[in-house]
Amino acid sequence: MNISRHEQRVLHVLAQGGLIRFMRNDAGKVTEVDCFNREGLRLADCSLRVFERLRKRRLIRSRSGGPYRITREGLLAVRAQLDNR
Repeated sequence: MNISRHEQRVLHVLAQGGLIRFMRNDAGKVTEVDCFNREGLRLADCSLRVFERLRKRRLIRSRSGGPYRITREGLLAVRAQLDNR
């Protein structure tokens, strides 16, 4: 599966325990997304376009209206990266 660099970054943050919070409009459509890592820092690479592509490919999902998290398919699709701390 071809995954862009921005999608890889978002999936990597989610695989380490991050989440995507979202805002919906009155019609129920997601209009704004923010990706946070496990320490609570915001990831600038997460746009609405990247979010929609990940959700369409079923690499992320929300349960019971909560924040979006990575799925098992997403964990299999993400490439290993060094954690530069």
